[in-house]
Amino acid sequence: MGHWLKTDGLTIRQMVDLPPVWLIGAILLVWGQAQVWPGGTIVLPGQSILSAAFFWCGLALMGWAIWSFRQARTSVIPHQTPVRIITSGPFRFSRNPIYLGDLMVLAGVILGQGAWPSVILLPLLMVILQRRFIAQEEARMKDNFGQEFAAYAQKTRRWL
Repeated sequence: MGHWLKTDGLTIRQMVDLPPVWLIGAILLVWGQAQVWPGGTIVLPGQSILSAAFFWCGLALMGWAIWSFRQARTSVIPHQTPVRIITSGPFRFSRNPIYLGDLMVLAGVILGQGAWPSVILLPLLMVILQRRFIAQEEARMKDNFGQEFAAYAQKTRRWL
């Protein structure tokens, strides 16, 4: 399947502790909140269009970023060390376009369910992604690519 998706050397925890698992968990919490507390759901004009835009744009951003990993022939798995820095495609605008896409998808689901109390999950997921994945990824990038990564990080924002 190619180097970009190899899981060699990963522990079971690392293969389960992945951003999509956290995103699915957050989506299930949104759905649960909408079911258990339907009074907490509010639908506003244009909300379904905005929901769809966030959701589909988030998925598209993730797909574009994954395609960039594949083109660069480096790993997309968060617990692995990439063999090169990707600075093209969505990585021109964000150091973490897949994680940004995760947040956009979650925002789309929250809007789609009208589950406004679940908005708290957005900053919560952001903190989880930062602490469990981004911090370690950036440390590995600094170790492996030194000044090249430092220059990229200085000119490219983490989120947007």
